[in-house]
Amino acid sequence: MRHKLRNYLQNSLVVLDLLILNIAFLLAKALIVAPLHANYLIAYIEFSVVFNVIWIIISVIARTYSSKTIMYFENFTKRSVQAYFLWNVAILFYLFFGRAIEVSRLFTLFCMLLFGTGLLINRFIYLVISNYYKKRNHLFNKVMIVGFNETAKKLDAYFEEESVNTKVLCFFESAEKVTELTKHPVYNDLTTVVEKAIEWDVQEIFSTITPEENNFIYTMMNKAEMECIRFKIVPNLSMFINQPVVMNYVGNVPVLSLRSEPLDDVSNRIKKRAFDVIVSVFVIVFVLTWLIPLLGILILLESKGPLFFSQIRSGKNNKPFYCYKFRSMKVNSNANTVQATKNDNRVTRVGSIIRKTSLDEFPQFINVLKGEMSIVGPRPHMIKHTKDYSKIVDQYMIRQFLKPGITGWAQVNGYRGEITDDEQIKNRVTDDLWYLEHWNVWLDIKIIFLTVYNIFFKSKDVY
Repeated sequence: MRHKLRNYLQNSLVVLDLLILNIAFLLAKALIVAPLHANYLIAYIEFSVVFNVIWIIISVIARTYSSKTIMYFENFTKRSVQAYFLWNVAILFYLFFGRAIEVSRLFTLFCMLLFGTGLLINRFIYLVISNYYKKRNHLFNKVMIVGFNETAKKLDAYFEEESVNTKVLCFFESAEKVTELTKHPVYNDLTTVVEKAIEWDVQEIFSTITPEENNFIYTMMNKAEMECIRFKIVPNLSMFINQPVVMNYVGNVPVLSLRSEPLDDVSNRIKKRAFDVIVSVFVIVFVLTWLIPLLGILILLESKGPLFFSQIRSGKNNKPFYCYKFRSMKVNSNANTVQATKNDNRVTRVGSIIRKTSLDEFPQFINVLKGEMSIVGPRPHMIKHTKDYSKIVDQYMIRQFLKPGITGWAQVNGYRGEITDDEQIKNRVTDDLWYLEHWNVWLDIKIIFLTVYNIFFKSKDVY
C-alpha cells in the first residue's frame, strides 16, 4: 500500500544517506589524516557527531525525506541538492565560529566532496529501491474507477504516469456508454462494485459519476466505508468552467481558483519579503553608498537636472508608486509617456552606459526596502502603458497581483527594452503569469543569476 511504500522508502533513504556520510568521514580520515593523539582524536569524534546532527537538522528543515518529496525522483533530487548546499554552509560556519582548529581543512574539503559524490550515487540507488518496492504485490495501492468518461481516462493516465505505487484494476460503467477499447477491463454492473473491491483487496474506489447523476452512488459510498474501503468522488468541473482550475479550501469549504498562486500563502510571502530585505539592505549598504556619489558626479557633469529620476508606475494591485532610477536622459517633457527607443537623442552618454549595464535600476533597491517592489517580479510599467497594454492583453492586469520587480522571468527570457509590437507584450505577460504560478525562492535566485549573465552577454536590446 502507498503508506507502506513511503515508510520503506523513507527508512531506506535516511539510513543510506547517513551511512554514506559516515563512510565519507572515515574514508577522508584514512586518506588525509595521520594517526592522531588522543586529544585530536576526540576533536574528530566530536566533528563526526556534528556532521551527522547538522545533516539530520537540515534534512528535517528542507523536508528532504518527506512523503511528498520521496515519491518523485525529481523533487527528491532537488531537495537533496538544496540540503547538501546548506549542510556545506553550516559546516563552514561551525569551523569558523567554533574555532575547530584541530580539524584539518583539507580533510573537511575532501569529506564534503566524498559525501556529495555518495549522495549522487545514492540517488541512483533510490531508483533501484523504488523499482524493487513497486514489484512487491503487497505494497500496491489497488484502485477501481467507477465511470468511463473523459475524467476517468484522465485519472487513469495520471495514475499510470505517477511514481506513486498505484494500480488501476478496472472500470465500472454501463455497457452502452463504453464505445472504445480500454486498457483495463470494464464491468457494467454497478451494484457489484463493493463486492469486487472486497474480493480483489482494493483500497480505494474513485467515482467519476456523481450522486446527482446516479443516486446509487450514495449506497455504494456507504457500503464501501462499512468495509473500510476509501470512496472518493472526482467531479467533472467542465459543466461549470471550461478551463483548468485549482482547488483550495477555506476551512472545510472548497474554493476553485483559476490559477495556483504560491504567494497567496503567508509563509511564502514572509520568505520572499525576508529575501528582499536581506538582499536590498546588502546592496544599499555595500553598493549604493559608493555608487550614488560616483554616478552622481558623472550624471551632473554631463547634463543639468536631478541625480534621480522618479516616475509614477503601476504597483501591486494596480496601486501607483514612485519608482526610482538614476537619471539617464536629459530632462524632457515626454519622460512619463514615451519609452526609450533605439538611438534616442534624450539618452546621455553616461545614461547609455548605465542603461546597458542596468546600473540605472539600482535605486529601486530602495523601493524594495520600502516594500513597494520586490527584487524579482513583473517589471512596473508607466500608468499610461498599463492602460494601453491592458486593452491589448486580456490577462494583463493579473500580473498586478504581484509586487513589481527590478528583474523578472520575462526579462531573463529576452523580453527587455522597448516594446515595438503587440506580440512582445503578450509574451511578456505570459512569462509574468508563469512566474506568478510557479514562484519559489530558488526560482528567484535563478532569475537573479540569469539577470547578471544577461547584462554581460545579452544586453543588445537595452538602450
